[in-house]
Order: sequence, then structure tokens, then C-alpha cells
Amino acid sequence: MARRRRKQKLPPLIVTMIVMLGIGVSVVGCQAWQNRQTAEDITTQTNGEETKAAFIKRLAPYAQQLHQTYGVYASITLAQAILESDWGQSTLAKDYHNLFGIKSNDPANSQVLTTQEYVNDQWVTIKARFAVYPSDQASMKAHALLFVNGTNWNPAQYQTVLKATTYQAAAQALKTDGYATDPDYPNKLINLIKQWQLDQYD
Repeated sequence: MARRRRKQKLPPLIVTMIVMLGIGVSVVGCQAWQNRQTAEDITTQTNGEETKAAFIKRLAPYAQQLHQTYGVYASITLAQAILESDWGQSTLAKDYHNLFGIKSNDPANSQVLTTQEYVNDQWVTIKARFAVYPSDQASMKAHALLFVNGTNWNPAQYQTVLKATTYQAAAQALKTDGYATDPDYPNKLINLIKQWQLDQYD
């Protein structure tokens, strides 16, 4: 008759070590997953920042050229382009190369879109006709020429912007000269210039 082999029991110390090892592997695996998720989050954020930096880098040389030619601070041009076009992502910017929300009465070179304006101390949604440009550079030049030539009803409307001796003064002049209806417009531009150090291009 064959004798049954007795099942060998592992010493308690070894059992404890195996259990602890299993827990350690689980913790390491969980930590590795968390680290991977964090790295992915950082990568996503970095890519977003790089996209914004690329937007600035692409427009900055021409903004500087316009500054030399027409006297409009490059930092102001860049900050307005960022704010008005949502970093080039607005429909007006992507589809029609209008980075600054410049309006037009020419049906052949304009597009009617919905926008918001600050009227009588409140934001209202309206439809307006905006200029269409063949390129972002064409939009930037039209923006500079608007300051130089003013409006049909007031050719000197933006002279305060051109005569400003600092970008802060130019930002304030945009509000007082009637460029924007948003009461916080100058502060938004100034904050963008500081955050992205846009004054380095002036």
C-alpha cells in the first residue's frame, strides 16, 4: 500500500515574506500606473503650451516688422491676436484669417458671424460682418493700418495708441480710443503680455 506524502507546510516567516512581496509588487504596479498617468498629463499640458508658444513664434517676426514700419507695439499686436482669436482657434481666425475681429462693410470680402459685445453695461450677442483675409499676415497688416489710418468717421481715432510710450499705455489707449467695448480689455492684454513676456519683441 502506497504511503501518502504529507503536504509540506511553509514556515510562517516565508509565508509572510511571500505575502509582503505580493503587496509590494501591487504597490509598485499601481505607482507605475500613476506615474504613467502623471507623465501623460504633463505631456498633454506641455504640448498645449508648445502650441501657444508656436503661435507666438510664428507671428512675432511680422509683428516686429509692423512695429518698425507703423509704430504699433509688437507686444500689443501679439496680445490682441491671442485674445481676439483665442490663440488662432476661433472660427474667424481659422477659416477667415481674421485674428483681430476687424469688421467690414464689404460683402465681397466679409463674413457674417455671431459675436458678443459689451453694450449698456452688459454683454449682448449680435451678428456682425467681419473682414476676410487671405493670410494671418494680411490680417496683421490691416490691424496696423487701422491704427494708422483710423476709421472713416475719425482718421485720428487711434493716434493715442501710436503715440503711447509703453505697452501699458497703448493697452489703455485701445479702450479709451474705442477699439474694444470690454471694460477689462486693457488688463487682459497687459496680463497676456506679462505672462508670455511679449514685451521682449518690442
